[in-house]
Amino acid sequence: MSAKGPVLALREAMLARLAGDAALTEMLCGARIYDAPPRGIHGVHAVFSETRLRDWSTGTDNGHEQDVFITVWSGEGGARAALLAATRIAALLDDAALALDGHRLVNLRLAASETRRDARADRQRVVLRLRAVTEVL
Repeated sequence: MSAKGPVLALREAMLARLAGDAALTEMLCGARIYDAPPRGIHGVHAVFSETRLRDWSTGTDNGHEQDVFITVWSGEGGARAALLAATRIAALLDDAALALDGHRLVNLRLAASETRRDARADRQRVVLRLRAVTEVL
């Protein structure tokens, strides 16, 4: 089994794919994709949110199914910028052929998207849920 678990292996591959895209970097005003919500940040940025991991093993293969959530936050005043960035993220990751450290990506699909308003701060967020199936090499 890989020293790197399936969640970290997938997250690193997804981050590399997103950080390498010039159009997304421009939408986020830099490579503003985080593992945890940063303090005091303004403007459009993305955060890896929850991940749900389930065993997907067969009689011969050790595998996992993951629900990966990425939240794209807008700045004050509207959802347009967050929706544009979320659309780009979905396009980059949906059905992407990513190389994972110690694992093989069977598939990666956009499963759902939801837009929400943060009532405490005049911001919008778009939550993407991606479903991935991986196998241990």
